[in-house]
Amino acid sequence: MKLHKSLTILSAAGVALMAATVAHAYDGQKYAKDAAITMEQAAQIALKAVPGATITDRELEREKGGSGLRYSFDLKTPQGEREVGVDASTGKVLEDSAEGPNKD
Repeated sequence: MKLHKSLTILSAAGVALMAATVAHAYDGQKYAKDAAITMEQAAQIALKAVPGATITDRELEREKGGSGLRYSFDLKTPQGEREVGVDASTGKVLEDSAEGPNKD
């Protein structure tokens, strides 16, 4: 009985995770096949660069610098908004700057 209950809980958690992943589609998802790291990995790198922040927007874009493919994150912090760019091939932080009044 315990095993059945555990499997039911795990199954429900898996369905919820899949639904959350679909609900959080992002701009530039068409480039994901060209990226060496995933959106989730890049998000963890961005959050490590700006401790205590929360991600408010995310995208994968072709942009000059690094490998030419980067994840871009808008982060909310107690001090204001920041933009962090993470190279989609290497995971290197390419940008960590205060977000200006005219967001990209």
